[in-house]
Amino acid sequence: MMPLTARPRLWRLARLEFDPVRNRRVLLYPEGAMLLNDTGGEVLALCDGTRTVADIGAELGTKYNADVTTDVATYLAKLAERELVHDAQ
Repeated sequence: MMPLTARPRLWRLARLEFDPVRNRRVLLYPEGAMLLNDTGGEVLALCDGTRTVADIGAELGTKYNADVTTDVATYLAKLAERELVHDAQ
């Protein structure tokens, strides 16, 4: 799990785009692409290196009226294992 105090940001060679054919967000990186569901896209859109994992969880928790902080931290940890997200601190 990514620490709640981490300030996640996308890897410098990764970028979040919108695929109009599939009508969903996609994470593009060298030699790969990852189709994202709506929630995954929202999480990554908030990974700007200024918000903490706790901030992202709180913002999405308000939107979805649920505590999603643990889910956000787990999701970001899995992307960090693939080196697509890192702590900007």
